Amino acid sequence: QDPSTMDDTLEKELADADGDAMADLGAVDEEFEAMKSKLEEMEQEAEKLKKMQDEVGDHVPDSEQTAEQQQAASDEIDMRSIYVGNVDYSATPEELHEHFHHVGTVNRVTILCDKFRNPKGYAYIEFAEKEAVETSLSLNESVFKGRPLKVTAKRTNIFGFNRGRGRGRGAGGHGPAF
Repeated sequence: QDPSTMDDTLEKELADADGDAMADLGAVDEEFEAMKSKLEEMEQEAEKLKKMQDEVGDHVPDSEQTAEQQQAASDEIDMRSIYVGNVDYSATPEELHEHFHHVGTVNRVTILCDKFRNPKGYAYIEFAEKEAVETSLSLNESVFKGRPLKVTAKRTNIFGFNRGRGRGRGAGGHGPAF
């Protein structure tokens, strides 16, 4: 081939390649701009979320404080509650409410049941006032549905108090010697 024709062909190819490179650069610029705008959107969203978390964080108390408050509230409710034993299995909360309503304002009647939803034969009654607990103790041995009720002040369980000292059920031996 003629060297001048080769130069023309080479120049033409370079011009085409340069045009393609410019087009590629334009596409890269568009992608870059799209990525920048997406990044800005994500940063704005992150800022909004941070503000929302700060607002929620201001309204949520510390978990330790909440646990202490829950324990105090539970203790206070226990001081206003009684245990009622030997409750007839056919008794309803409404009937127990009726039996104890003249003692004081009854907030809640809880009849405990087993996993098959059969009554266990005892209940807890929560009163609005602490004084009602003392008055309700006078109903100990009162007859309800043909059975004498056992009425005592509700006790608060102390964690780990009644853990026992044994090895549990069925631990007759001492295990293998090592």
